[in-house]
Amino acid sequence: MTTFSTHVNVLLMTDGLTARQTQILKALIDEYIATAEAVGSENLDKKYNLGISPATIRNEMVALTKAGYLRQLHTSAGRLPTPTAMKFYIDQLMEEKQMSLVDEVKAKEGIGQAKGNLDNVIAEATRALAENTKNLAVAATDEGKVWRSGYAHVFMSPEFADLAICSGLFSFLEEAERIHELFFEKSNCESQIDVLFGEDLGWPELTPVGVVASHFKAGGQRGVLSVIGPIRLSYPTIIPVLRYFRNIIEETVGA
Repeated sequence: MTTFSTHVNVLLMTDGLTARQTQILKALIDEYIATAEAVGSENLDKKYNLGISPATIRNEMVALTKAGYLRQLHTSAGRLPTPTAMKFYIDQLMEEKQMSLVDEVKAKEGIGQAKGNLDNVIAEATRALAENTKNLAVAATDEGKVWRSGYAHVFMSPEFADLAICSGLFSFLEEAERIHELFFEKSNCESQIDVLFGEDLGWPELTPVGVVASHFKAGGQRGVLSVIGPIRLSYPTIIPVLRYFRNIIEETVGA
């Protein structure tokens, strides 16, 4: 099982980042997730209590860029986190936000109404997951069945304002074979939570996309439940929600 924890206050991170660089990186990613915009040193200085000067923040951002954690699209623009930075954030820095008891009960009752039928359970879980996370939800089994819900949520993210990007994503989602390849070949089926970035997959139509997948075994089948959206998905919120829905499917249907 993948675990997530915060280790910001250590002197030196295992991959070579200092505590100060780690603090800046976490603040920058938090800001990027919230705004969908490149982040500058002035913004970090004003909004986050980093305890260092804007000049120091700029210098550390340059170092993080050289180390492959940040990228700068234009000379005068702020910086964006790379997939490497996002993975580090998810594995080491983010703080999960657990579902409320009300939301847990609502999800369990809704999925429980489809008890005994795996297809119905997955369909309801996919619909409820999209509604809960306000993102596109996709589920699939290793037998080739696919469920999708929440297409409209895609248009709420500024990253998908370009219709060509949306067209590429939607075309991909209509190809069951490629969905199977994504979840059962490129994803780690042994990991309960797996995060994939389109940029790493080498598929142009998924370059701006982030995928959080959770694999399950139910009704004698292997399956996956996922949330698909921009790279800056709210991972602290989505990961515990996805884990909860996966558990409900397994509990409702059984192995």
